[in-house]
Amino acid sequence: MRILVVGANGQLGRDLVPTLRARGHEVTALDRRALDVTDGAAVSEAVSSSDLERVVNCAAYTKVDHAESEPKRASAVNRDGARNLAQACARVGVALCHLSTDFVFTQDPPEPLHPWAETDLPRPRGVYAESKRAGELECLAAGGPLYLVRTSWLYGGRGPNFPLAISRAAAAGVRLKVVADQEGTPTWTGHLAPALSLLLEQESFGLYHLTGSGSTTWLRFAETVLAEVGIAAPVEATTTAEWGAPAPRPRYSVLENLNWRQLGMAPLPGWEEGLLQYVAAERDGALAEFAASRRITS
Repeated sequence: MRILVVGANGQLGRDLVPTLRARGHEVTALDRRALDVTDGAAVSEAVSSSDLERVVNCAAYTKVDHAESEPKRASAVNRDGARNLAQACARVGVALCHLSTDFVFTQDPPEPLHPWAETDLPRPRGVYAESKRAGELECLAAGGPLYLVRTSWLYGGRGPNFPLAISRAAAAGVRLKVVADQEGTPTWTGHLAPALSLLLEQESFGLYHLTGSGSTTWLRFAETVLAEVGIAAPVEATTTAEWGAPAPRPRYSVLENLNWRQLGMAPLPGWEEGLLQYVAAERDGALAEFAASRRITS
């Protein structure tokens, strides 16, 4: 297939593009400099100028806290950019795969507690979450063939991402305090990219939750990262309220990957396996500065 990947220099795009090419697809990869999704005319030209079969939107404004003071910028990328792509794709009948986030579930956890299903109604809070939900709605309103994919706690090569940030901070001797009252699922791009490739090869359009398996807290994730990287450093537990971040965070954002499984697809590996493979894959890359670790260099 002929596939256009927008936002190709982000964490997911950098894994998705070579994965698609390895599966025999003809991929055009455009980063933000090559295509600004907020420019509707440029988006329309990029989508209509080639005989495309799929477009993947990995472009996003992801600075969650900065979004509180930059609402126009966040909305321009996450809402208006999504609308530009969705409408351009709908006009020419090209299927769009739009990436969204667990942050759309910023409301209180469900009672009784269960992973959020594709049928659950998002109630986002905060500029970032609201802009991402607005982008989802714009994609749906465009009316074209659509894969709407929500993922969570995403990390991949080079960063910026949580495993790299916590490793650098620990290696620098920074006092580590990590929230222990938010639960979700870390998802490695090295697992998500192949899954998206399989999804794009299906004609099964719709809404999908697609994450690593299992769940954890940010505190346990941090402790597991440091253990895998081989840095002995204490991590103190704190609460969301004590941390005091400008933007609201989901207290519980574990996603049920029901529609994915109903396609007959295997669940993505557990988050622990994803982290282990990330560390192994990055021993000469993002984590090279921690090469003293026995696990990384083995």
